Amino acid sequence: MTELATTCFASRAELDAALATRLAAALCAPGAHAVMLSGGTTPMNAYRALARRPLPHDERLHVLFTDERYVPAGSPASNYHQSQELLQALALPQEELLRVRTELSLEAAAADYERSLTTLLSSGIHVTLGLLGLGADGHTASLFDAGDLERARGRYALPVQRPDGMSAVSVSPEFLATVREPVFVVAGADKRESVRALLARSPTLTAWRAVAGCARVELWMDQAAAPAPA
Repeated sequence: MTELATTCFASRAELDAALATRLAAALCAPGAHAVMLSGGTTPMNAYRALARRPLPHDERLHVLFTDERYVPAGSPASNYHQSQELLQALALPQEELLRVRTELSLEAAAADYERSLTTLLSSGIHVTLGLLGLGADGHTASLFDAGDLERARGRYALPVQRPDGMSAVSVSPEFLATVREPVFVVAGADKRESVRALLARSPTLTAWRAVAGCARVELWMDQAAAPAPA
């Protein structure tokens, strides 16, 4: 059974500061390893704070993403674009920054990303820290429903049709199971019901099913996202 460890921070500012510290430690750890970033608004304060710090890191560091909307790399909706301040501060070689190549067709972009993830893991490099978001609708990465989870079987990445009409490429539950320290980072009152379902390990919650193959998962949230006591 997947262990779920929960940390609740008194404010969004405390959550942001703790996330920046945790992420800095992961990025600057010695040895060949990878760190997985999530998109959305929640981690961006931490990314921007880190971009203003010295980030001495191993030259074998790799960075990848949980998912990417199928938009041009320079679009404001792109997780890659939103993370640019941090990525520029790290100044990784192109081969060590794994991004979804949305200049390809959707199917080709998903296949290309899966090859990159497979090559990474086959080389013996582990994803030491993986950040995950949690949507108010219970999704994580770009895995939105049972159909996405079913189509993800046997894959590390897959194309997804999002409920908002956009397309995306997402990592799969099988890939998440390889991450050593998966951490949900959640902020805001609109996430309370999803957090409640996650804490209950609800079998109908897509996000919980997505991490069911992980030995241990952490949930970091601010007080606003914490469900009221029953």
